[in-house]
Amino acid sequence: MARTALVTGASAGIGWACAQQLAKEGWEVYAASRRGTAPEGCRGVVMDVDDDRSVTEGTAEILAGAGTVDAVVTCAGWGLGGAMEDTPLADARAQMETNFWGTVRVLQAVLPSMRAAGGGRVVLMSSIGGVIALPFQSFYSASKFALEGLAESLAYEVAPFGVKVSLVQPGNIKTDFTARRRTLPGSQAYEGAMSKAISVMERDERNGAPAGDVAKAVSRLLTSSRPPRRISVGRAGERVGLVAKRALPFSLFQAAAKGSLGV
Repeated sequence: MARTALVTGASAGIGWACAQQLAKEGWEVYAASRRGTAPEGCRGVVMDVDDDRSVTEGTAEILAGAGTVDAVVTCAGWGLGGAMEDTPLADARAQMETNFWGTVRVLQAVLPSMRAAGGGRVVLMSSIGGVIALPFQSFYSASKFALEGLAESLAYEVAPFGVKVSLVQPGNIKTDFTARRRTLPGSQAYEGAMSKAISVMERDERNGAPAGDVAKAVSRLLTSSRPPRRISVGRAGERVGLVAKRALPFSLFQAAAKGSLGV
């Protein structure tokens, strides 16, 4: 029987690429999104990860058809740009609702079937911005930092049931994520710095690695007998920052990072 995978956020960008890649490799892919659109060879599922009922019903639909979910890849997410001080709490909560709590909802819905089946794979889509904080994307980084901690804790809890948990940390990836980012107006105190930082960020994203690179990394994690906890994807110059943050004194790392982050 074909292995079954649930991919969230699969209507565009990295989620679409992951669903497409796994379908090509013979997985039975349930591609979940609010629109329910899916790449060729995948089964589209309407699922809004912000909504408890939508996640419950979408997961029940998948389990009714497949019996179990062998792998879940959580890609649903969006970006919020703006100064932390200027961000209304409603917008900050909305960012966390999708990027963090949306992942939690999906995991809580899927994990019981994995435990019952005696195993499964979980891949959470983090970001290099979940390890190296991004200026004027404070709540986006906060949501990804939260996923990093969630994954570590979860991995300990589900290991006795044969469930393996990994994180993928993309750098700048060329997708429609850039165009869909919600950027808030900046106050006079931050406007100049914010405009510069977001301009650098969008330039780097437009010249980023293809989403297919992330999809291939996800595939490797799902088929590895001993998947690592974390894997980064993207340009070498971005990924080296992960090593530099661990290896350098923070003052030196910060000085080196400021230029690349546009601040």
